[in-house]
Amino acid sequence: MNPENEYAGWGTRTARRILKWLPERQVHFRTEGRVRFFRISTRAQLFAISTALVTGGWLGFTSHSYIQHDTVVAAKNGQIANARFAYRSLLGEVAEYQKKFNNITQDLENNHGLMLGLVEKNTSLQQNLKSVARQLVETEGERERIRSVRASLRGKLSNLEDSMRDVTSRNFELQDNLSSVETDLQVALSERNQALFDGSHMRRQIKHLGTRLTDLQDNNETAVERLTNQTLAYIGNIERVVEITGIKPDQLVKLEDRRPEGQGGPFIPADSTDDKLPGGVLKSKLVSLDAHLSRWETLQSVMKRLPLSAPLDTYRITSSFGKRRDPMNKRWSAHYGTDFGAPLKSPVYATAPGTVTHAGWKGKYGKFIEINHGAGVITRYGHLNKILVKRGQKVGFRDKIGLLGSTGRSTGAHLHYETAFNKKLLNPLRFIKAGRNVFQE
Repeated sequence: MNPENEYAGWGTRTARRILKWLPERQVHFRTEGRVRFFRISTRAQLFAISTALVTGGWLGFTSHSYIQHDTVVAAKNGQIANARFAYRSLLGEVAEYQKKFNNITQDLENNHGLMLGLVEKNTSLQQNLKSVARQLVETEGERERIRSVRASLRGKLSNLEDSMRDVTSRNFELQDNLSSVETDLQVALSERNQALFDGSHMRRQIKHLGTRLTDLQDNNETAVERLTNQTLAYIGNIERVVEITGIKPDQLVKLEDRRPEGQGGPFIPADSTDDKLPGGVLKSKLVSLDAHLSRWETLQSVMKRLPLSAPLDTYRITSSFGKRRDPMNKRWSAHYGTDFGAPLKSPVYATAPGTVTHAGWKGKYGKFIEINHGAGVITRYGHLNKILVKRGQKVGFRDKIGLLGSTGRSTGAHLHYETAFNKKLLNPLRFIKAGRNVFQE
């Protein structure tokens, strides 16, 4: 068969080029004096070359996809590192804000002490003013008495003038007495005038002090109201994060509050006159601010105990919290945790600081760890390949506690993760979602 006729449908020029580059080849074999050969046609050579090109292209594509996958994984690891750095920065800013609030609280306490001193001075001045008023009343009474004595003396003087000729020596004596009485009267008038001047000066001082107290109280009340509003805003943000986890903030605060509950004693009504003093309103606002700051500090302390991060660096959700088909018998069952899929022996981290209460084998959980974070919060980690902590050990946030495995009742490498509050199991993904909101803020 003519090769050119075989490729007649391809075009004469194309067929010639193919025959030129890939002519028909024969391979000869010589065995025991007999010569055998087989023919390799141009079509067979074209098929072999096409197969080699396709195979090479597929190998190149798969290599490029593998390298690109490593690049994506490295980029995600960089994003996780940036998230960790942002979280540490957030913790630093929270500590700085707490230090500023402590300084402001100290300044308010100093201002409160100054106001109490001014109130005591005001009370002393009022008492002095009352004393001066009593002295003025006594001076007026003395003046009236002197006036009546003077009138009486003048009457006597009139009577003595009628008999002056007979009692001259008596008249001189009476004149001396009158002169002495007039001198005493002048002294009394001078003292009264001085008392009036002192009383007017004291009233001006009292008015000035009252104005200063009012201004100081207004300024401090504005500062206290601003701090109270900011504290309430911080409390609201923290309570919204806690509510995302499915826990009521009041329950957490009640468990964290360690003040003694046993109290008693006789009932003695409080003196309501303190509220009417210049600093009474400010005092009540300071008491309210102190209560809000105490709740804010308690919520901050509790937030550090909540497991708001994932126990693995990279993972996929293989089974969610709630009702599911059992992976072994395919029957409906309750799943009170979340399964995280990841490569075998991936590091498992503590999601919050706490104390290890169990570290060892636990039935169908396999190798199992339980951590008590305080305030009624507990996390559990099951099906581990290896346990890296001991019972009673203190662990910190993101401390490495074990390696992911498939021990116990398991179909493959994964981590069974549980979160509980007050012995009630909650969805772990709600805690992780709440943690994402914290990092975003």
